[in-house]
Amino acid sequence: MENELLIRVYDVGLGDCIYVRIPGDSDSYNDAFHMLIDCGTWSSETLLAAALKQLATELPTASDGVKKRLDLVVVTHEHKDHIAGFDPTLWNEFAVGNVWMNCAMNPKHPQAGKTRKVRKVAETAMASLTSLGPALSPRLAELVSVFEIGNAGAMNTLRHALLGEDREPTYVHAGQTHKDHGIELHPNAKIHVLAPEFDFDRFYLGEVVQTNLKGIIGATAFAAQDEVEAGNSVENETASTPPTETTPEPKNIGPAAFRALRARMQSNALAFADLDGKLKNNSSVVLLIEWKGKRLLFVGDAEWHGAFKEGKMNGSWNVMWKERNELLAQPVEFLKIGHHGSENATPWDMGSGAITEEARILDAILPLPKAGNAPTARAVVSTERSKYRTIPRGQLLKEIARRVAGATSYADDLGNYQPKDAADFDAYERDWLNNLQPPRTDFERIRRNNGFIDVTFD
Repeated sequence: MENELLIRVYDVGLGDCIYVRIPGDSDSYNDAFHMLIDCGTWSSETLLAAALKQLATELPTASDGVKKRLDLVVVTHEHKDHIAGFDPTLWNEFAVGNVWMNCAMNPKHPQAGKTRKVRKVAETAMASLTSLGPALSPRLAELVSVFEIGNAGAMNTLRHALLGEDREPTYVHAGQTHKDHGIELHPNAKIHVLAPEFDFDRFYLGEVVQTNLKGIIGATAFAAQDEVEAGNSVENETASTPPTETTPEPKNIGPAAFRALRARMQSNALAFADLDGKLKNNSSVVLLIEWKGKRLLFVGDAEWHGAFKEGKMNGSWNVMWKERNELLAQPVEFLKIGHHGSENATPWDMGSGAITEEARILDAILPLPKAGNAPTARAVVSTERSKYRTIPRGQLLKEIARRVAGATSYADDLGNYQPKDAADFDAYERDWLNNLQPPRTDFERIRRNNGFIDVTFD
């Protein structure tokens, strides 16, 4: 119905592509506010093309009388499973009003300079690892792919093509609302940005990581003014390049010692690539959409890392719990389950029963129903068993299912289901499939195969 708020979670495999329609003053689609949160996948990009084709049928015609009007595109963070769909050839028929990105994606953001240095070290290290070619392990290949040119192309589309050369994206941070960026909504609607914080390096990078970074790139480079503020291009910054299998052995070190050095440097490369991945996940734009008193939470891939501590590398959930507690510490009517059901992206006790900060967060946003009552909140996970061992984590989904309406058992629907990684499926999911699970895109594909899961609110 046109007067309902619609959340449509598209099935894009292991990725996110979420359409939200917020009603306007009338029942007309033209008066509604149309937004898309992310458009990416690690799976087949044909799924993204199908999602965008379907999305176009839901949108009103733009003022040019030809294209489809999309009022806001939110890019939570810079990972392929959230940006791969921003291929300019897929966006020719859309007229985009606004693009929101997280503040750490702003190449000029003054409080993310050290985070950009981590990114540069990781990029340099990953570039060197590609020379190993067929010798790359699945884990190495996965990390290298994060830095592939396709991601850069998607970012170029987002920064230049979607809005045209004369307009720029809006870089958002916690504490802002739609009004801060000139967006008008129905009086009963509000969009809050809960994360990330403006001072990104302080909250998410941490002092220990900065010390390690200083050791890798050197004290001078670490202390130098940020490359953007200094007027230099990012490409001018250099970092140590790990030796690879094709690096010639130096004459002043023996073969065994050189192999040990090479292994250690490659280990450092992987460590910084993992670190860059965590920082990107924790840079996710987290949105709380309010509609007629209902609270709808979209969390990107925000992670939790234990209770907040100043100077620590903190997880986004823990930062929000400290800095945005007034808005976060209340029940929600909808949760977009974070990071495709990963065990470290929804705060919980990991099945231990311990009373941790993460357990308190989950109890606050998705409290267990009182005895004799059924849960009323909704949750959806966009997921697919792929190359990640604990994505999705069956035990976590079982715990969420205890707290939400619409949970279902998929055991009878799977038949001869053959996951891409059968061993991890057996280890982390199979035993939990006889339990209720929140709606999930991969199994709904088997059950219905209509390409999306809808949740509506009056």
